Amino acid sequence: MRLQKYIASCGVTSRRKAEEMIRAGRVKVNGIKIDQMGYIVNNDDVVELDGKKISIDEKLVYIALNKPVGYITSVSDEQQRPTVMDLLSDLEFRVFPVGRLDFNTSGLLLLTNDGQMSYKLTHPSHRIYKTYRVK
Repeated sequence: MRLQKYIASCGVTSRRKAEEMIRAGRVKVNGIKIDQMGYIVNNDDVVELDGKKISIDEKLVYIALNKPVGYITSVSDEQQRPTVMDLLSDLEFRVFPVGRLDFNTSGLLLLTNDGQMSYKLTHPSHRIYKTYRVK
């Protein structure tokens, strides 16, 4: 499997974002930095992103969350604001938000570890349209 697809399958991000991470030199395979596209990952390879081991989760997870006002739609925040991940602190799986809702917005937010599904829902080429109701 190509490295960028492997990273997306790990639930880290989309394939396109994974390519950016690879080009930026943030990915290592078996301790060796990979910064070119086309690297093929084998079953026994150890893949690291920013020094942390990543692997494909055997179980795909999909969560529908009613995001309350006052949380940002992000996995982490350098400004220490509350994130939607704070609402899921007991979750044993690593997930990430699909799309985003603004800080002062509440509503349905999907979270998953399925990078391919996230890409299909968010990339404009797939023409998945969203409808928002604003009060």
